[in-house]
Amino acid sequence: MRAACTELGSPLAEPIRCFLATKRALNRRFDTEEKALHLLDRHLSERGVVHLEDVTPAVVDAFLTSRPRQRPRSYNHLLGVLRRLFDWMVDQGMLVTSPLRLRPRRETARRIPYLFNLPHACRLIEVAAALPDNNRAPHRGATYATIFALLYGLGLRVGEVARLTLADIDLSRRLLVIRGTKFGKSRFVPFGPQMAARLTGYLTLRQQSAGTPSPESPAFSFTRGQSIHPGTISQTFHALVPQLGLALSAGVSPPRVHDLRHSFAVGTLLRWYREGSDPAARLLHLSTFLGHVNPASTAVYLTITSDLLQFASERFGRFVLPLSTGGKP
Repeated sequence: MRAACTELGSPLAEPIRCFLATKRALNRRFDTEEKALHLLDRHLSERGVVHLEDVTPAVVDAFLTSRPRQRPRSYNHLLGVLRRLFDWMVDQGMLVTSPLRLRPRRETARRIPYLFNLPHACRLIEVAAALPDNNRAPHRGATYATIFALLYGLGLRVGEVARLTLADIDLSRRLLVIRGTKFGKSRFVPFGPQMAARLTGYLTLRQQSAGTPSPESPAFSFTRGQSIHPGTISQTFHALVPQLGLALSAGVSPPRVHDLRHSFAVGTLLRWYREGSDPAARLLHLSTFLGHVNPASTAVYLTITSDLLQFASERFGRFVLPLSTGGKP
């Protein structure tokens, strides 16, 4: 469900509605973009801009100045939303030229995610399982241990786990049904016997204490009918990290819960290298499993590590060796 936004009231109100409708007709969710455009609409209304021709470069610049963004990536995202809106309006003949004149900021350094290996991930799940219950959160340990196991073991997004219902967990076929993803698509995610045993144990424990809930009930919930919020999952993760005793390499950012998804992607690639498979040929499989629209999105997760470099170097060496002896690769 999209977050409620205030009613649009500026000269851009109707163009914004049509722009959002166009994007959503292409199966784009555009929830974050909608919030940004509502901020622009409110800014124009508060400053008494009543005509479309009054949406000048100076007015747009003033809006961007009023929304300070310390990180270049955050600023560039907001800038990109405005650019797409105004370029669309130009294409539709609503504007002659775009009033956006500012350029993106240079991103000098990207965040290097922390990659969990199997022992560290197991330790995280172990620490989560030891979380004590309280009056508002029964079976708290089992719940979070299962959540983190899904995040690391299947590479799911936090929101995807939070939105799972009991009907989405098919133990007989060992499948999860992931609905309403980031790109507005649904997909099946298969899992193995170990994950099946963990899910079976968690669901049995839940049923023993709360009876048989309806299939539409959230899979992970401490209150009747309401799933655990992704932000709460993230907060719990950050509270547990200090207990793991992790050593961060130079330049690596402190762990975030989304790094479990990064770790799954890199771990899958490493496993393919070790098995002798061609990672490039199977990248589409990983992209589909993760719910990406194309392999280019998946490539963002494939952080170069020393292990990956070693395997890639060894494979390249085997490829070029025949050339050094006058043969063919």
